[in-house]
Amino acid sequence: MAAQRRIDVVLDSVKRLLRIGATANLLNLLQKQHPADLAQIFSELSEKDREAAFSLLAERNGRLAMEAVSELGPEAGAALLATRSAEEIARLAQEIPSDDAAALIDYLPEELSAAVLDLMRPKESGVVENLLEYDEQTAGRIMNPHVYALNEDMTVGEAIAELQGNRDVEMVFYLYVVDERRHLVGVVSLRRLLLVSPETPLKRIMTSDLISARVDMDQEEVARQVAAYNLLAIPVVDEENKLVGIITVDDVIDVIKDEATEDIYRLAGVSGDERVFTPAGESLRKRLPWLGVNLGTAFLAAGVVSLFTNTIDALPVLAVFMPIVAGMGGNAATQTLTVIVRGIALGELTFANSRKALLKEASVGIGNGVALGLVAATVAWLTRGDPILGLVLGAAMVINMFVAATAGVLIPLGLRAANVDPALASAVFITTMTDVFGFFSFLGLATVFARYLIVRS
Repeated sequence: MAAQRRIDVVLDSVKRLLRIGATANLLNLLQKQHPADLAQIFSELSEKDREAAFSLLAERNGRLAMEAVSELGPEAGAALLATRSAEEIARLAQEIPSDDAAALIDYLPEELSAAVLDLMRPKESGVVENLLEYDEQTAGRIMNPHVYALNEDMTVGEAIAELQGNRDVEMVFYLYVVDERRHLVGVVSLRRLLLVSPETPLKRIMTSDLISARVDMDQEEVARQVAAYNLLAIPVVDEENKLVGIITVDDVIDVIKDEATEDIYRLAGVSGDERVFTPAGESLRKRLPWLGVNLGTAFLAAGVVSLFTNTIDALPVLAVFMPIVAGMGGNAATQTLTVIVRGIALGELTFANSRKALLKEASVGIGNGVALGLVAATVAWLTRGDPILGLVLGAAMVINMFVAATAGVLIPLGLRAANVDPALASAVFITTMTDVFGFFSFLGLATVFARYLIVRS
């Protein structure tokens, strides 16, 4: 809270200094901020003020400006850069690590990104182009190719001397050991390196059993590996096991955040790359297709209701309680779906243990149905004076809660078996099932017991 209050104060000061044109004071204030704080400040400024503040900072402190842009994220950062010339973007892109530069350049318009790559220094441009050749959301795309490695024939003393001469290395907590052909053969911790005799060969103290990621490994799997083994960094190797890069824990945190955001969005039928200030037209284009699918499934549920029009005409009170059955089923399904999709994403739920998960969720569904069904039945009885109506409502809720729980497990697993992202399509199918079965069970039971209900009406 204190940190947020400080940022709010800085934000107000930035707005005031921009308004009165105090550029010297503004520059001094911006340069005292951490890149992550600057990113938050930029995101909360108006477009005009954001451009002005970034331009001022980029002119005097390009590295800090680009670090803040990287913290904004590739889409928002690229949008801020896209209004500038290719020459300026090329100059600024060389101020940050190549993996961050590649992420930003990839989001620029195609012609502009090509011009930027042509204008960058050959070495930096080549590195960025190599990263962009890897598929999106893979280890190769997010790795930093500037990885520090030691030859296996070195002694500890030689390794320390070489390390002291390389001060621009991103991560030295782990020192990777390679052979003469740059195959990854081991790893040595910095602590271990400093505790043994300088004459000791690296081969004797290195750990050959190490965790690495292939360049084509999905970034979500990379994040799982880092989390599972409590790593600060993970080396990246090609198909020949040659060391080509490194992914540090800060990149992994970004991956986890992005993947979690994407899954949450997809559960709601929203594109994973949409943000709060995405243009309205683009948001409309991304949301409308799934809403169209939902409309189609809604007609399916309406078709079920139309089968019981005679029952509803005879007992209009049923219309009062219909939304309760369908709504509670939908909420229960959302709870189950959230747990199951997260379990799939984290690797906790597999086809091997899916039966156990199904039995557990079915039990929870029945338990919720009985508990809430009793409450709903009692309310219906007391408000309408009809215990049979309460019985019908309670029984329908038990049935629909059970359907919601089992569908919340089976549908994501089925979609996964069909190589469809469970987070993307599960919600549509489950909503349809809870609506259809909710209306069918409630109105069907009401039809069966109609003569008793009519007598008591």
